[in-house]
Amino acid sequence: MNEAITLAVDCMGGDHGPRVTVAAALDFLAAVPDTAVVLVGLADVIEAQLKRRKASPALRARCRVHHAGEVIEMDEPPAQALRNKKDSSIRVAVDLVKDGAAHACVSAGNTGALMAISRFVLKTQAGIDRPAIVSVLPTMKGSTYVLDLGANVDCTPQHLLQFALMGAALVAAVEDKERPTVGLLNIGAEAIKGNEVVKEAGELLRASGLNFVGNVEGDGVYKGAADVVVCDGFVGNVALKTSEGLAQMLARFLREEFTRNVFTRLAALVAWPVIARFRRRVDPRSYNGATLLGLRGIVVKSHGSADRYAFRRALERAASEVRHEALARIAARFAPPAPGEALPAADDVGGKAAAA
Repeated sequence: MNEAITLAVDCMGGDHGPRVTVAAALDFLAAVPDTAVVLVGLADVIEAQLKRRKASPALRARCRVHHAGEVIEMDEPPAQALRNKKDSSIRVAVDLVKDGAAHACVSAGNTGALMAISRFVLKTQAGIDRPAIVSVLPTMKGSTYVLDLGANVDCTPQHLLQFALMGAALVAAVEDKERPTVGLLNIGAEAIKGNEVVKEAGELLRASGLNFVGNVEGDGVYKGAADVVVCDGFVGNVALKTSEGLAQMLARFLREEFTRNVFTRLAALVAWPVIARFRRRVDPRSYNGATLLGLRGIVVKSHGSADRYAFRRALERAASEVRHEALARIAARFAPPAPGEALPAADDVGGKAAAA
């Protein structure tokens, strides 16, 4: 797209609030030209952060403060937030996307509230029953997109098919891969493995016309077995949190071993260039930003504990999806055929899934 990309930023969400979100927004503006941000939240708090960060006139001209008088707490029930806080920073930021004042919304706030509000305000795209949370994970071959990561605990085979169609369309758009590979997360590579939902989903995927490579076991995610890995939200969230815990444990073990005594400290100095490169490759902050896929607007959820760098990466992810017209690519995947036009196999199955 040629016009400047405008992001609505929920500045009040997350563990750190405006101290991180405002600073990250300014970093994003400095790094990504032809962009603008609408900083949503308590105006006096946001203005104080802008003053503290000494935003240059050029950057200040590309950001606008939009007051929202309420804040949704991280542990607040989603239904309560949706019903009672219509002037919350999350709700106002999502409303800006609906009204066309922003191309996408980014928030580090309450995930359940963000999903509930986004689904209520933006609605799902035609042919899609449920939105899914998708994020990028590092692999031995680069990266892979995994969904669903927690939005839908219970899924039907048709839902998993829809997730695959959405994920493939997203990767085709932002990664420039016309036929990305798709795998189904399972307890074994054989088609007979898994519960009935997974086995039926495998049959639908094999008939879908997608570049389906079959079942992918947990270790296959990080081996880069597929560009897109599909699962229900229960499995996906457990896998994600387990991965995060393992990464934290390994980092702690390395730190403990390298600081055990004077000799290991010296060894750490010698190995530091290798350690630094390793950290950059697996740094979860670089992959921050999970998209609420399937809505009639782009909404990206940042990790609640994101620091300044991580939140900026979430902003960059949202801008990338806008720039590559990810919404249009997904809509085209689920669009019915024109009169007299043959329906591609993948879309044919997707249409059946939507009607199921």
